[in-house]
Amino acid sequence: MISESGPKVIEFNVRFGDPEAEVILPRLTDDLLPLLIACASGTLQGDPPKFCSRTALAVVLAARGYPGEPLRGSRIEGIKDADMLAGVVVLHGGTREVGGDIFADGGRVLTITALANNLANACEQAYAAVDRIKWSEGFSRRDIGRRAVARDSNKK
Repeated sequence: MISESGPKVIEFNVRFGDPEAEVILPRLTDDLLPLLIACASGTLQGDPPKFCSRTALAVVLAARGYPGEPLRGSRIEGIKDADMLAGVVVLHGGTREVGGDIFADGGRVLTITALANNLANACEQAYAAVDRIKWSEGFSRRDIGRRAVARDSNKK
């Protein structure tokens, strides 16, 4: 938050299951475990972590009722189809597996992260993956990245 006296930290968000991490970590080219161990032991030194130059975009699929009381227990299909798209990874948050099937079991259920050479392509890949997932009791925002893509195309 920016105040009259400058920037202020409201919270340190370090949960790997949050979309903020799920869009950054796929770009990490270093091994995460040694970085975490060095942080925990106070021995982190040297060069900063390395990230690939590709652009990442993440879209959250949430259960109907989220952010209030999310609907639990609905079956989700097409996850493997979405995960097979080049540059796409499907991350599970609020899911559970029963007999090989995946069911919603929380609010933010899946995060679809796409890596591409630019934002427009990452956006296209992410929504192509979202569209492969069959889950009538879930929803996602359809505007993630759209303003930034439009802004980039207006610069050209």
